Amino acid sequence: MTAGRKAAVALVGCWAAFAVLAGVLAAHGWGPFGFEQAVLDWCVGHRPPGATTVATMVTALGSAPLPYLMTLAAGALMVRRVPKPVALVLFAPTVWLLLGQGLRQLLMHGFGRPRPPLADRAVHASGFSFPSGHAFTAAAGAGLLALAVVLARPAAARLAVVGAVLFAGAVGASRVYLGVHWTLDVLGGWLLAAGWLALGTLLARQGRGSGAVLLDRRPAGRPSGD
Repeated sequence: MTAGRKAAVALVGCWAAFAVLAGVLAAHGWGPFGFEQAVLDWCVGHRPPGATTVATMVTALGSAPLPYLMTLAAGALMVRRVPKPVALVLFAPTVWLLLGQGLRQLLMHGFGRPRPPLADRAVHASGFSFPSGHAFTAAAGAGLLALAVVLARPAAARLAVVGAVLFAGAVGASRVYLGVHWTLDVLGGWLLAAGWLALGTLLARQGRGSGAVLLDRRPAGRPSGD
């Protein structure tokens, strides 16, 4: 299976799963499922000061500036590989993350799922709950950087992918632990981000030769074999 086809499968699979998840939540009235409430109750009952401090530090990594620094690093890795305007390549991952944030905001306000009760929250959070913004931002930012590493430094590909998964997982888990998101909010953020990364991969591959190339494995100046 080609890389483009894998990206297409990932896009359809992740966003189909996201749509099913949103539909299930809507049918449930956007309220928490029993297991979500049980997870929240456990978290509320297991919050020693030290663990809460660590979780708060981890959750802060899922918002600006770190994910955006990751996208700039992704662009910097690709600058030497892609024979296109430096500014286009350098800032393309950051722009893609910002566009994804716009989509997430539209969905979040459209769905309007309430957050967990204020009494159960260990940190401040505002706005609606689904999909989780921190989970989306962490997964998309780390995913873009991992993708750039895979293409620019294949020897470090496995480490980059594992690091991105662990980073996104830790940030998402911290949101549930701190009581500012339900479990399925975080899952929704991850699915949305994975689909957004897959869509970016497809668009970049289709833009090969049109000035919008980022995901090109061939050395600069070598004709494409696709």
